[in-house]
Amino acid sequence: MILETALMCMAANIYHEAKNQSMLGQFAVAQVVMNRVEDHRYPDTICEVVKQGLTYRNGKVVIGKCQFSWYCDGKSDEPNRKSKAWSSAIRNAAIIMGESINLDVTDGATHYHASYVRPAWAKTKKRTTRIDKHIFYRWEK
Repeated sequence: MILETALMCMAANIYHEAKNQSMLGQFAVAQVVMNRVEDHRYPDTICEVVKQGLTYRNGKVVIGKCQFSWYCDGKSDEPNRKSKAWSSAIRNAAIIMGESINLDVTDGATHYHASYVRPAWAKTKKRTTRIDKHIFYRWEK
């Protein structure tokens, strides 16, 4: 089922990017994925956005060249499915993907980074907010 696959992709991104953050922090990370799906500069599906990155001709991802670093860091992407963090990621993914919530806590962000790094690309975007350990940005309108 396509919806289930999208849910698993979103939950994996929440888990790997924000499992140690608050519910609001997890919502914000998920909202960036949703904002990218709606933005013409990015792929049109949740899984394509989450897995976006450079690939070799054989289809394997180039280590360190993905939109979300966990996806191509060379480590296992398998979550601890018995953990509370995975259960929270699934629940929060379902909430953000559902149509009952229509609140973007990131103010349209399509990018974020951990607060302890200073990526060069941040200078080219408009900062929108900081939530937990992430700083969020969007393209200039």
